[in-house]
Amino acid sequence: MTRFEADTARERRKLFADAVSAHRDRGSAFLTIEAERLDDIDGEGPGPWIQFADQTFNMDVTEAELDRLKGLLSEFPEFRIDQLESPEEAEGTNVRITARSDANRLAGFADRVFQAVYGRDEGYRAWVTAV
Repeated sequence: MTRFEADTARERRKLFADAVSAHRDRGSAFLTIEAERLDDIDGEGPGPWIQFADQTFNMDVTEAELDRLKGLLSEFPEFRIDQLESPEEAEGTNVRITARSDANRLAGFADRVFQAVYGRDEGYRAWVTAV
């Protein structure tokens, strides 16, 4: 991989698919994708992130985001929620989703999560921050 950020749907999905392929080829522990932070949505701190490892997506969501994620999964019937963890000290829920598919389908899901779950618009910027 030689590029690590994109801001159009086509470029993001290509970037995410390349990251999945690089992750698999390298046998790395995980890959991380981050989206830009939106002050009116996210407040302070980093923007939303998604990790992928061992055919599993990992992400943190609020209650409302979890509802949207469950709705999105209807578009990806081959993916399923395997674990929900809500520690008392945390404000949200950590979600693990089993996702056995090819790099392009995984990339499409990741892009849809940022838009449908985390409220990013079509032109949001995303970075692959770890492979």
